[in-house]
Amino acid sequence: MRIDKFLKVSRLAKRRSEAHEALVAGRITRDGRALKPGYEVRVGDVLLLHYARKFLTVRILYVPERVTPALRDMLMYEIVEERRDDPIDWLEASVPAP
Repeated sequence: MRIDKFLKVSRLAKRRSEAHEALVAGRITRDGRALKPGYEVRVGDVLLLHYARKFLTVRILYVPERVTPALRDMLMYEIVEERRDDPIDWLEASVPAP
């Protein structure tokens, strides 16, 4: 399954177009390399997703062959790490030290 579709089905992205835009912008990586929307997701992949204020590292547990209503309650990924960035940290980092 394409990663843009997987992100939508697993609810890591609200819309497929939103997932596509994040991929094109390079905000979703695997092993430090930005992924393209056509990347085929595999079980065991560890992905780093950069949202507006947080970084989420997930491990893929299940990739469905087709989309069905039964997928709603299925766990397709596990969260390995979650890190939030506070905007105040960005401001402090951009101000030069006296």
